Amino acid sequence: MPTILIVDDESGIRQSLKGVLEDEGYKTASAESGEACLDLLQKRAFDVILLDVWLPGIDGLETLQQVRDLENAPEVIMISGHGTIETAVRATKLGAYDFLEKPLSLDKTLILVKNAIAAKRMRQENRDLKKQLTPKSVIVGNSIPMKALRQQIQLMAPTNGRVLIYGESGTGKELVAHAIHAQSLRKDETFVEVNCAAIPEDLIESELFGHHKGSFPGATTDKEGKFQKAHGGTLFLDEIGDMSLKTQAKVLRTLDEQRFTPVGSDEPVTVDARLIASTNKDLEEEISRGNFREDLFYRLNVIPFSVPPLRERKEDVPLLANHFLKEFSAAYGRRPREITDEAIEALMHYSWPGNVRELRNVIERIVIMNPTTTRFDRKHLPPLVHRDGSRRTAAGDFSTLHQARAAYERDYILKKLDEHHGNVSRTAEVLGLERSHLYRKMKTLGIAAKE
Repeated sequence: MPTILIVDDESGIRQSLKGVLEDEGYKTASAESGEACLDLLQKRAFDVILLDVWLPGIDGLETLQQVRDLENAPEVIMISGHGTIETAVRATKLGAYDFLEKPLSLDKTLILVKNAIAAKRMRQENRDLKKQLTPKSVIVGNSIPMKALRQQIQLMAPTNGRVLIYGESGTGKELVAHAIHAQSLRKDETFVEVNCAAIPEDLIESELFGHHKGSFPGATTDKEGKFQKAHGGTLFLDEIGDMSLKTQAKVLRTLDEQRFTPVGSDEPVTVDARLIASTNKDLEEEISRGNFREDLFYRLNVIPFSVPPLRERKEDVPLLANHFLKEFSAAYGRRPREITDEAIEALMHYSWPGNVRELRNVIERIVIMNPTTTRFDRKHLPPLVHRDGSRRTAAGDFSTLHQARAAYERDYILKKLDEHHGNVSRTAEVLGLERSHLYRKMKTLGIAAKE
């Protein structure tokens, strides 16, 4: 049954709309302010919001803006007793479904609510269809290690045991996590992912556990944490080895008690989420260095998975290359492409320090950079792969030392950016460069920040 949230500071209007909507078979709830509306949205899901423009505290347009930033946001119909074209246009630009003027026409209100519910369902169906068309849980590879990995997933996924996935950067740990969820008893529930390496230390606690308004500077509204969003489903903590000891302690307590307290709150929240974690580090070594809690390690390491690096399963390179070639040809609206045996041989001889992610990036790059080519040869491969894969020296590929050095620097920086998920600051730190220096070098080498 569709649920409607009525937000208006006039109790008479709230009661009137409540009676009309419930007579039509809808469930309703009401709030007298934007703050109360946002608070309710943290606790319940709604299909449509009837939202007054003029409210005490934060007004309806600011409330609308925050509502539209929510995941799976409801449709919003704005209401105003002093409606102007300017207000209506601004509300539409902010994502309002439609605009109603007071005094309300009940017939028009009911028609708009019905249409907004249909639009909400259409959006959800489109999202579901998109997920089906771009599955994240298909594991490509017929090598013995990958066959064993698929068998292990099939055996362990239907349990609720916690999983710890080991593997180098770019091996596909996230893909394994998605595959476990897709074959689990929670497959119809939410899969929530947190990249522990990409979130600043001072924000990760709020990201995981949520916060209450005013709990720290910048906390202008209540926020639901990832643990709460994953309730009933699966929470994937990617690169958990990069999590601070302080946050590790709170994660440990949450796993033990199955509840947590949001930042700035005194009320605990009960949660039921299956936890999957991954790491590219040796956690036992991190424990000996004092960087990782031993008790948390034993809580997470119930079902260990190990994803092999691409250099240990070279026989999967042709399958993966053709899989990515088909994927990117379709994504960029190109006709089906082919890759020659000579190019495949070069790909198989390359060491792939960035693993499957690096191979995927290479295939995407050659599809983008060669829009009219339908048959890719060894010459279309990037210089680093081209040289290493063909066992030739750099001198044979470049006319000057400057060209060879620039090609090597470009590929090396791209690899490091890829390892750190495009984070320029973290990459600069690893390379021992100032952030501004790295940006200048990237510009010189033709590397876009998003690349």
